[in-house]
Amino acid sequence: MNARYKFYLVTLLLAGIAGFFIRATLTEDDKQQKEFENYYRIYALSIPDNLSFAGEKVPLSDFDVKERYDRELLTNVYWQSQTLLMLKRTNRFFPTIEIILAENKIPEDYKYLALAESGLQNVVSPAGAAGFWQMLDKTAKNYGLEITDEVDERYHLEKSTEAACKYFKEAYGVFNDWALVAASYNMGIDGVKRQLQSQGVNNYYDLYLNTETSRYVLRAIALKEVMGHPTKFGFNFNRKQLYDFIPTIKVKVTSTIPDLAKYALDNGANYKLLKLLNPWLRKPTLTITDGKVYYILFHQ
Repeated sequence: MNARYKFYLVTLLLAGIAGFFIRATLTEDDKQQKEFENYYRIYALSIPDNLSFAGEKVPLSDFDVKERYDRELLTNVYWQSQTLLMLKRTNRFFPTIEIILAENKIPEDYKYLALAESGLQNVVSPAGAAGFWQMLDKTAKNYGLEITDEVDERYHLEKSTEAACKYFKEAYGVFNDWALVAASYNMGIDGVKRQLQSQGVNNYYDLYLNTETSRYVLRAIALKEVMGHPTKFGFNFNRKQLYDFIPTIKVKVTSTIPDLAKYALDNGANYKLLKLLNPWLRKPTLTITDGKVYYILFHQ
């Protein structure tokens, strides 16, 4: 055995011994860190070459617009639990919203405003905006919704969507631009008009706005991309895992119901189901004046 070969064997042996001692002295934290580095990956997301919202092109050549979109895309893709829940809810609620938008000749993409507003949940904002469309009390009443101690139609999916459509039509009559209409839903028609005038521009993407409104429309656009191509962003599910449409029947009510829990039981349901299917009922009673008619949903 020549000297060079002996040196090679000794070197290998020493390296093996050193490796053994290094592995033996690694702490559990060290091992976990190594596994983390080897297996955990977070990827930047590709921005599509072309995006549109409500039939209007999104100017991704504007670096600010592109980076604002990137922020909303990353936020929604990597908030996996929230986005997956929204995907599940869209299967239940979007068909109803789509029909009403179409009947009112409002772009279908506006369904993503409801998703951006509330995640399709009957939530209440710190400012008091409520329901899927997050309407304030005064605004809701201006567009025909009833709000009393017992009834709040901001929580009525069909009626609140109709009210939102009335707003969109009015705003489009002012701006003739769907992105500006969407921005105005967040900050008001007068607010957008003031900003356009003071800044001397004529479209949403050129406006310098407060953080909330600046993000708002881009959030809806990002949600459109994720909801339209979920597997592209790593969201995998079976059809049966989505939330299905709930078949219901409408019961016409023309007289006061002093106890909605008893009324539910008398109709083969319970108070929980009554409230879930009719979130616009805000009290355990329903007072009906002469000539007033309500329709209460029951599971079919």
